Parts: sequence; structure tokens; C-alpha cells
Amino acid sequence: MKAKKGYEFLEHTADVYVAAYGRNLNEAFANAAKAVFDVMTDVRKVAPKTSINIEVRGEDLEALLYSWLEQFLIIFDTQQLLFSEFEVNITREKDGTYLLRGIAKGEKYDPSKHPSETEVKAITYSLMEIKEDKGFAVVKFVLDI
Repeated sequence: MKAKKGYEFLEHTADVYVAAYGRNLNEAFANAAKAVFDVMTDVRKVAPKTSINIEVRGEDLEALLYSWLEQFLIIFDTQQLLFSEFEVNITREKDGTYLLRGIAKGEKYDPSKHPSETEVKAITYSLMEIKEDKGFAVVKFVLDI
């Protein structure tokens, strides 16, 4: 059941510890973003009405994951947009850094439709792990709430 959803919430004393899965890093990063919004509201109620392009870079995969997820907190804070569907394409640049080009689909926050759950204050590097094997990837991270 957890694998079908693409992510799960792990034991943590004070914050939210997330493990997101996929057949590859692209899918795991997409599920990580969905998990962030699932902490904030019921993502099943977020319709994919609006689409935005997001491009982030990172010196390594951990920095890339951090930048990817942080973009969503910024967008929510500044534009009040929630997202429920994500497309991700990660490439390695010639200089060894990583580039993520993504598309997020969602809609404007509507308190009558989207239940306000837990406020996510920040993405952290705490307990961050990124693993990829043939046909399977997992990313783990902690959300400061």
C-alpha cells in the first residue's frame, strides 16, 4: 500500500520524516513533492488545473532535492498554489552538477476545498538520504513543522 502511494511518513519525534519511492530518481523526486503537499492538505482534493515549470540546480543530489522541495514552499507562500501532480527530469551536467526540469500541476489554495493541515516551515538536510538501484529509488528527508 505504501509503495502504491509513492511515499510514507516515518517515525520522528518532532518533525515529519518522509520516505518517497519510485522506479527511478525522477519518480521518487515527484513523489517527494507530493508528500510535502500531503502534509499541508489532502492532495486528493487538489485538481491539476494550473501548470508551472520549475527548474533547479544542485551541486549534488541532496542539494537538488532540497532546492526542488524548497521551491514549492516559496511558491505556496508567495502565490498560494497547491500541487498534486509532478513530472520530473533530472540530468547530470558536464560540470558534474545536477539539473532538474519539472512540471507541477495544481490549483490556487481554497480553504473551503483544501483542508489546512500541518504548516511546513522548511525543508532540512536532516536524515536526508538518496538511493538508487536498478528499477528502484528512495529519497528520505525531514520537514520542519
